Amino acid sequence: MDFTMDSFRLDGKVALVTGAVYGIGFEIARALASAGATIVFNNLTQESVDEGIKHYQEAGIDAKGYVCDVTDEEAVQAMTKQIKEEVGSVDILVNNAGIIKRTPMIEMSAADFRQVIDVDLNAPFIVAKAVIPDMIEKGGGKIINICSMMSELGRETVSAYAAAKGGLKMLTKNIASEYGQYNIQCNGIGPGYIATPQTAPLRELQENGERHPFDQFIVGRTPAARWGEPSDLAGPAIFLASSASDFVNGHILYVDGGILAYIGKQP
Repeated sequence: MDFTMDSFRLDGKVALVTGAVYGIGFEIARALASAGATIVFNNLTQESVDEGIKHYQEAGIDAKGYVCDVTDEEAVQAMTKQIKEEVGSVDILVNNAGIIKRTPMIEMSAADFRQVIDVDLNAPFIVAKAVIPDMIEKGGGKIINICSMMSELGRETVSAYAAAKGGLKMLTKNIASEYGQYNIQCNGIGPGYIATPQTAPLRELQENGERHPFDQFIVGRTPAARWGEPSDLAGPAIFLASSASDFVNGHILYVDGGILAYIGKQP
């Protein structure tokens, strides 16, 4: 097929973005909607789903939300069946739901470690497994796993998160390897440090007028010399969800302002 700018359009496609009530997941869903996709999302409680619906309505998006724990395989299978009946089978899956527990490794319980692995690695496996059969039947599909710079780098207090995101990178490559023959492309996005309400306290000026130490660290470590904006993820998400990326498979696209390419400034 010859390339045109219409290759980036997602009209008629159903996109499931897990945990996309706010933050990065919501911004990615909003980007996919701007390209024509119909958005469905999930969260753990009806209250959080209702909150998400409100956010989408405020953005002018007619999204549909489902209460579902993505670590529960039976619940995920039931949700994807309901989505298929009510909206249509999933064409685009964005495995966005995730948690982090910042605890030094020797102080972290095995139960907490397992919980992070369950949400950040097992759940993407469970949800991908649920949607792949319909993608095969339809002749193709797109899976985007939200990885992390911790898919490549270690850092203090995030042993479970880094282990999960490193595993998610390899799950991405393996889905591509197993199901590429069915015109299913599975890629990842690895966000850098993004300016969201959750990271706002780390970017506030201190009482002495200086930047927060972590803010200084991130800006100094980033060749772009700034935090990323949620909108910086829109183009990569649309690209990986669209037919423009039909021969891109098993790739992790790091949207990090160049952090992973940079050794850092000399003292």
